[in-house]
Amino acid sequence: MRAGTLQPILLTGVNGQVGSELLPLLQPLGEVIAPDRTQLDLTDSASIRTVLRDVKPQWIINAAAYTAVDKAESERDLAFAINAEAPRILGEEAKRLDATVLHFSTDYVFNGSGDAPWIEPAPTGPLSVYGESKLAGEQALASTGAAHFTFRTSWVYGSHGKNFLLTILRLAREREQLRIVADQHGAPTWSRDLAHLAVHTMKICNSSGTKQPPQGVYHACNAGETTWFGFAQEILRLAKITEPQSHFATLEPILTSEYPTPATRPVNSRLNCSRLSHGLGFTMPDWKDSLAQVMNEVFESHIR
Repeated sequence: MRAGTLQPILLTGVNGQVGSELLPLLQPLGEVIAPDRTQLDLTDSASIRTVLRDVKPQWIINAAAYTAVDKAESERDLAFAINAEAPRILGEEAKRLDATVLHFSTDYVFNGSGDAPWIEPAPTGPLSVYGESKLAGEQALASTGAAHFTFRTSWVYGSHGKNFLLTILRLAREREQLRIVADQHGAPTWSRDLAHLAVHTMKICNSSGTKQPPQGVYHACNAGETTWFGFAQEILRLAKITEPQSHFATLEPILTSEYPTPATRPVNSRLNCSRLSHGLGFTMPDWKDSLAQVMNEVFESHIR
């Protein structure tokens, strides 16, 4: 891991939820190279190696992923190519370049049993192809010996893109009632909070007077916990405050068994983020506080 000026930085997934939040935050730190899918094909090992050898980045931030959880059940090879094989190649090239990789993973690496928040060393046991592919990516990256930080997160959303928040707001305007799963527990996590975490990690690693933090896997989600039903309730509570004249759907809590999907979701997605605060000195905000900020942005943009 090289100390000094951050230059250049390679960012994958620039059009995704985390990548799009990262781009403006990274620009003050150095030259940011952020190829889109036409410039960097994560299913093509030769494409990945060519880009990395041309750019010679000091930091590789892998915010790209195959995230179509249900579709992955029928697109296993594609999910593994992007979520498992690509991180391995990124790690191999990072090792050769003496670069550091920041990689994002998921609570889906666990089987969702129990009700205690998962700690990093807990036994994994993904229930879906998506979870298997993300776990394989974590392991592949670590096996390369490259300097790396892997952030497992949960229920990512933001003010743009495809996510639960925006879907609920849209459907709540279109329908009279929404049936929302109420027995899966976790923490909604704002993509911008993850972007701030990544930048914080880079800064402390590149400060020559700072002791280097331990590498490896960290759990990183917003503080607190809720269910998808509770998340939807808070979304609509805030929406009604901002638009008291608007009509929004009523919410009905249902069990996971009443909403079958191709991929099995973990019931317990709680993540213990103690290592994040102890190892990196970063504390994620409470999910309700972050949601309030996002909702303000969403409604401000809607008004404009």
